[in-house]
Amino acid sequence: MSGLPHRVPRAAGTLPPPRRLPPSLAGHPALPYPAIAQQLAELRLQIPGVDGCVLGGVDGLLITHNMQTDVDPNELAALAATTYGLGRQVGSRLGQGGFQQSTIRNADGYLSVYAVSRQALLAVVGQDSINVARLHLHAPAITERLADLLEGVTPTAD
Repeated sequence: MSGLPHRVPRAAGTLPPPRRLPPSLAGHPALPYPAIAQQLAELRLQIPGVDGCVLGGVDGLLITHNMQTDVDPNELAALAATTYGLGRQVGSRLGQGGFQQSTIRNADGYLSVYAVSRQALLAVVGQDSINVARLHLHAPAITERLADLLEGVTPTAD
């Protein structure tokens, strides 16, 4: 039985080069914000218990949101990117491929993060009463439509 992969000790000064993130979409003037807002609102309407959604970059920067609570959307975008980073590492170390989705359940609610594109993530905050299976059923179609909306936009370099 093979166990989990183990880290191989590296000689001092031989760290791999840092992973380069794609250019950010945050604040990009060519984004179709009304169409994106419509998709985020549709998800909130389809799934009772959704407190709001954030569209953020894999860099942790907020693109847009429709949060209906006092949760800071900028912090949520950063948390989504952190979740993405952890999920990406898990997929890499276990040989399971790229990040698709992660859900975290807390005492009073949920956070689900979905890959939208190479540059963007969808974070959904839900109450404890949310039907997570229903969320997972509807979210992929929303992320696909969001990806289509983002497809034609060329990110600006830092």
